[in-house]
Amino acid sequence: MNFIEFKEKFKDFTVFSLNDIRNIDGNFRRRSLNEWQDKGYIKKVIDKYYIFSDLELNENVLFEIANRIYSPSYISLEMALSYYHLIPESVYIVTSVTTRKTNSFDTKIGSFDYRTVKPELFFGYSIENYGDKHYKIASIEKSILDYLYLNPGVREKADFESLRINYDEFRSNIDPEKIDSYLSVFRQKTLKRRVDSFMGYMKNA
Repeated sequence: MNFIEFKEKFKDFTVFSLNDIRNIDGNFRRRSLNEWQDKGYIKKVIDKYYIFSDLELNENVLFEIANRIYSPSYISLEMALSYYHLIPESVYIVTSVTTRKTNSFDTKIGSFDYRTVKPELFFGYSIENYGDKHYKIASIEKSILDYLYLNPGVREKADFESLRINYDEFRSNIDPEKIDSYLSVFRQKTLKRRVDSFMGYMKNA
């Protein structure tokens, strides 16, 4: 299969893997990928995952790639907090939650960071569509709980202040009942105390 034929077959893929290719062409020569990289036709994201060099990168595309290259995972933590306009800073690392081991990748298209949670805590995300594609991202409530769960040092007023949460966005969009419902799944008293302190701080800020 030459590159023109290859691109036609994979034109609808945001990111494609060696397995994707071999599912379509079992006789595909992996060295072709190296040749196409050398010619600038494709870029390697991480081992066995590639994109076309002319792919237009934006937030949606990076989120979909993040989901795909380390699966199962969903966007959460700082990136999700920024996505929901809860924190003022631009976030340059695409942060995700996964049931696999904690990992990070610095790639030619961006940095991707993954933090581990237990399988029973892998919930509270939605599938967001863009065009005919999609990605998984934590709800605003779950992104907060994931952040507090994975950052146990955030526990006091000074810690909450340092997050510089946008109070108006928080109050307009947070569902306290959903926070409580999600929190019950964690079954962690210390986390509940920290979340209660955080919610009290946000209520009175």
